[in-house]
Amino acid sequence: MTFLKKIDLYLEEYFLVLSLMVMVALIFLQVVLRYVFQFSLSWSEEMSRYIYAWQIWVGASFAVKHRKHVKVEAFKNLFAPGVQRWMDVFAILCWLALSLVLVKEGAQLVTLLLARGQVSPAMRVPMGYAYASVPVGCGLMAFRLLQQLYVTIKTPPGAVRG
Repeated sequence: MTFLKKIDLYLEEYFLVLSLMVMVALIFLQVVLRYVFQFSLSWSEEMSRYIYAWQIWVGASFAVKHRKHVKVEAFKNLFAPGVQRWMDVFAILCWLALSLVLVKEGAQLVTLLLARGQVSPAMRVPMGYAYASVPVGCGLMAFRLLQQLYVTIKTPPGAVRG
């Protein structure tokens, strides 16, 4: 299996598993230090929040990849398979447009935060790194939506899409 194929198949999964492990370890360490040693790390809760934000946006891409986002299909199911396919194409294009807007606006916000030098209270790292989760996650989502669009268009009407 080629390196690019592995990235395509497992990028979100590896990131989500690794970040969850780090977040759980940080929170566990914080609890042990606080209640056993009466000592607290000033930065662990803040880092856990930023990791969680990254998990949300990368997780959204993961859900797109596996077609696990919530959708209402009662109306769409009233139509023939050929019409349903084009309704899916339209929905994917709308979602893709929203994702690209979020990439653009998120990147502008990250650039602004980095230019202003705003840092996080406890860790003192640039806030742009925390907010970069939005354009990165939405960029991944846009990529996954393009993959879905391709599969939707290439799959014959009525056939099951993966």
